[in-house]
Amino acid sequence: MVPLDGSELAECVLPYVEDFIDQGRVESIVFVRVVKHVVNPASFEEGMTFIAEDLDKLESEKKSFAESYLKKVVSRLKGSGVKFQTEVLVGRIGDSLIDYIRANDFDLILIATHGRSGLSRWVRGSVADKILSASHVPVLMVRVPGSMDEGKG
Repeated sequence: MVPLDGSELAECVLPYVEDFIDQGRVESIVFVRVVKHVVNPASFEEGMTFIAEDLDKLESEKKSFAESYLKKVVSRLKGSGVKFQTEVLVGRIGDSLIDYIRANDFDLILIATHGRSGLSRWVRGSVADKILSASHVPVLMVRVPGSMDEGKG
């Protein structure tokens, strides 16, 4: 499983995915993107309300955009005999990914990490760390080039 957030930084894992494909080490790869659930912002401006259909439409558009993005990523990869799948989840990013991992039988999770440590990690949190802590399968974390702690350790 390869979680992506739509950023170039998260896509730094793709050369590793290609290596796994080239070496014949994978039969299938699931690319996952999580979109946040759309909430009614009516509390921000008095008198401003959205009907449920508008919120549903907005969430549907976000999901369609995420699906399109994942399909573009898959179209850039080559792999004869490799089954590519895409999945768009809705919810809180870390929680949704962890639930999805627990509900499926993956052999490996490949995810980018910014390499933050200390106070920065505590303040900002880390989806990669949450997955590493909660996963029952191996997690390969790829440090984003130019990350804060690159070259240390």
